[in-house]
Amino acid sequence: MKVKILKSFASDNYAGVHSEVMAAMAAVNDGHAVAYGDDPTTDDVRELIKAEFGANAEMFIVFNGTGANVIALQSALRPWENVICSQMAHINVDESGAPERLTGSKLVAVPTPDGKLTPAMIRAAYTGAGDQHHTQPKVV
Repeated sequence: MKVKILKSFASDNYAGVHSEVMAAMAAVNDGHAVAYGDDPTTDDVRELIKAEFGANAEMFIVFNGTGANVIALQSALRPWENVICSQMAHINVDESGAPERLTGSKLVAVPTPDGKLTPAMIRAAYTGAGDQHHTQPKVV
């Protein structure tokens, strides 16, 4: 029995790599290179990022969306700070606890009727600022 697989945009893990991406990966997968970001291909990407976003721009290569989201939050947060987000936000419902576990920061999930935060909702969630006994609001 053949099972029909539906196409979905539900996750970056649902589909194979685009053929042009795979061809580019195959093109640089030749011979030996120093690992962990010290290779010529990573140097080229680093220079492209700096040319586009400025000399102080940093890049972090990750393999999936959860990794990208966690690293983006880590670059903006300290463990005593928090993220104000919609209760329906992807980082709150689809990341399996990774943002809080790996950043050490708290997600403050705000109930929203449509998944969108309003300035009033953010103001209401912006509590504890300056109080050492509360996480400090930092990212929306």
